[in-house]
Amino acid sequence: MAVRIRLTRMGSKKKPYYRLIAAESQSPRDGKFLEVLGYYDPKTQPARIDLHKDKIQHWLERGATASESARAILKDQGLL
Repeated sequence: MAVRIRLTRMGSKKKPYYRLIAAESQSPRDGKFLEVLGYYDPKTQPARIDLHKDKIQHWLERGATASESARAILKDQGLL
């Protein structure tokens, strides 16, 4: 199975925040995941991004691919 780095939605109605996770590519968006890699809160000004850089590098070295939204966040933080 391929591993993807992607976002999963958390929070209440109209107040979302997201976790950056490593998950199997076939698992659903809010389903089972392997590890939490960070947090992204787009509702604050500026958007709050907390990442575990060592964990992200570990998964990228093992061949994980990032989704489009996760790739944008990682590029903005200088990890890709």
